[in-house]
Amino acid sequence: MSKSDAFIAVTRFGLGAADGELRKITSGPQDWLKAQTVPQETVKQSAGRAGELIPEFLDNLRRRDEQGAQLSATESRRIYTEESGERFLRHATTTRPFEERLVMFWSNHFTVSVLKRVLGSLVNTYENDAIRPYVHGRFSDMLLAVTRHPAMLIYLDNAQSIGPDSKAGMRRERGLNENLAREILELHTLGVDGGYSQLDVLALAKIITGWTLDRNGDKAKVAYRFQESTHQPGTKVLLGRTFREQGEQEGIEALRFLAGHPSTARHIAFKLARHFIADQPPESAVAALQKTFLDTQGDLQAMSRTLIALDAAWQMPAQKFKNPYEFAVSAMRLTGLRPEPAQTLSALVALNYRPFEAPSPAGFEDVAAAWMSPDALLKRVEWSKRLALRMPGGTDPTVLLATAFADHVSSHTRQSIQRAASGSDAIALLLVSPEFQRR
Repeated sequence: MSKSDAFIAVTRFGLGAADGELRKITSGPQDWLKAQTVPQETVKQSAGRAGELIPEFLDNLRRRDEQGAQLSATESRRIYTEESGERFLRHATTTRPFEERLVMFWSNHFTVSVLKRVLGSLVNTYENDAIRPYVHGRFSDMLLAVTRHPAMLIYLDNAQSIGPDSKAGMRRERGLNENLAREILELHTLGVDGGYSQLDVLALAKIITGWTLDRNGDKAKVAYRFQESTHQPGTKVLLGRTFREQGEQEGIEALRFLAGHPSTARHIAFKLARHFIADQPPESAVAALQKTFLDTQGDLQAMSRTLIALDAAWQMPAQKFKNPYEFAVSAMRLTGLRPEPAQTLSALVALNYRPFEAPSPAGFEDVAAAWMSPDALLKRVEWSKRLALRMPGGTDPTVLLATAFADHVSSHTRQSIQRAASGSDAIALLLVSPEFQRR
C-alpha cells in the first residue's frame, strides 16, 4: 500500500486526518477500513430528557398553550444543542471515522429535520436508535427501524394518518396522510425514477396506517405503537403485489419487499458511489455496488467492503467537496481543538449549517454545487481565520501540514503556508487551501 492510499483512507472514507493517523495506517489502509465494518457495542444514548418532552409539547400545541409550548421548545433546544455538540465531539475524536461517516450517510439518507421544531430533542436519539445499530446489518432492518421511530412518524406525519375505512376513520374528520409513504418510495427505497405511481403511494400509505405513537401508556416517553383502530382494512396492491389484510404485518412485509427491489439496489448503489467517489460516479462502481446489494439481500457490511475494494474509490485527485460539517470536523481533527456544545453550534451556524436541519426530506445535498457559492467560500475563510487565532502559541504550521496531507499537497499551497506573515495566517491558509476543501 502507498502513502496515497493512507491519505485517501483518512480523508475520503474517514473524516480528515487526526494527529498521527496517517503514519499509523500506511501499511494497511484497507485493513484499517475493513476493521471498521465489524460492529462494536452501540454508542449509548446521551443522558438527559431526550424524547421525554414530545408528548408534553404535542399536548401544548393541541391546546394552543403558548406559554407551555414555549417552555418545552426551550428545553428541546437545550437538548438539541448539548447532544449535537456531543455528536460533533465524537466525530472530531473517533478512531473509527469510516464507521462514523457511514452513520452520517445513512442518517442523511433517512433524514428527519429540526425544521419541525418539536423534533429538537429527538434527532440525535433517532440517529443512535434507528441508524447506528444497523450500519453493518441489513438495509431492510434499518428501513423498518427508521420508519417506526417516533421521530420519523412525527416528521412525515404518519402518526396522524388514519385509514378512511378504519374504526377511527369512520368517527373522525382526519384521514389518510401520504407523506411518509411517498418519501419511502421516492427517497428511502426505489428512487424518483424507480417505477412507482401515485396509486402505489396511496397503497403504501394505507398499508402503514396504524403505525403511530404510543401516548396511552407512560407519558414520560414516546414509543412506536401499532394501533389497529386507525389501520385501513382490506387488501392493497403495491407495485403489482397483493398485500392481504394482516394489520401491522402488512407494513413489515411491504417494507421488506421494497428493500429488496432492484430499483432500491440501484438507488442505494448510486448514492453510496456519489458520496464516496464523485458527484457523477463511474457506472462501473455503481454497478458493482448494485450487484452486491442484490446478491446479499441488502447486506450493508458487504456493501461497505465492496466500496473499499473499488478501484475508483482510490483514485486521485480528490473529487468530493466537503460540506460545512465535514469541513468543520476535519479542522477539529487536525488542530485538536475541542469546542463546547454551544460553541459547536455557533461555529457551524457561522458556516450556514445546523445539524439535522436539512431543508427537505431529501436531506442535505451531496454535490459540490450546493456548497461552493462565493458567500459560502468567504465564510470558510473568515471561519478559518478565527479558528487559527484560537490555536496555542508556538503551534508549528508545517507539522499540521504534514499531519493533514503528508506529501499530498501542491507546491503552491506549501509555499503559501511557508511564506505566511504569521503562524495563525499560515494555519488559516492551510484550512482554506484547495486540498483541505476536498476529500
